[in-house]
Amino acid sequence: MKIKLLKLLFISGLSMGLLGGCSGQEVVPNNATQTGVVTGALAGSVIGYNTKGNHRGQRALVGGLLGAAAGGVIGNAVDNQNTTPQQAGGWQ
Repeated sequence: MKIKLLKLLFISGLSMGLLGGCSGQEVVPNNATQTGVVTGALAGSVIGYNTKGNHRGQRALVGGLLGAAAGGVIGNAVDNQNTTPQQAGGWQ
């Protein structure tokens, strides 16, 4: 059971990281919301999994969801505070 959960966490974290690069524009660095969601989900699931008690998988899922929500809120606030980046360089 523990190995299945670790595999699931690893695969889901890897897929979120890879698919996170497919959304948005590569030129614009305002992706703190995406980074916050992925980081919060991974941190929350690890913290939830390592807390004491039964049902580790359920606690990891709840921790991941809460972490993703908190990371998204914080990342969105950071994105809103940053100014719009200027186009620099490239072919003209």
